[in-house]
Amino acid sequence: PLDKSTLYTKVTKYTSASQVTKRLKDGCYVEGLYIEGAAWSVDRMCLERQPPKVLVQELPIMQIIPVELNKLKLAGTIQVPLYITQQRRNAMGVGMMMPADLDTGDHPSHWVLQGVALMLNTDA
Repeated sequence: PLDKSTLYTKVTKYTSASQVTKRLKDGCYVEGLYIEGAAWSVDRMCLERQPPKVLVQELPIMQIIPVELNKLKLAGTIQVPLYITQQRRNAMGVGMMMPADLDTGDHPSHWVLQGVALMLNTDA
């Protein structure tokens, strides 16, 4: 049932669409997302502190998978907002598209204080 479903996200090791060899059974791949307030470690597959003077970085390809809410058990992750623009809103004051799950080795409060968010477009 749709009212008992949610979207689960997982960042992959793929950095370009040419590396994806087959389709997902359920869900889709999303390319072209950006991360602000943190960096993504492709080696460790989790959030890490961003390098100095680098505010926004491109995120590797992410999977978006529909899943039943009662089957989703998350540990070592943080839900961050996925915004449409880097301003985190549009002209009508709305901007959050959906929450995204990112793996982390640090306590989630660290990333909340850093203001970690994903976005579809950057101001650059």
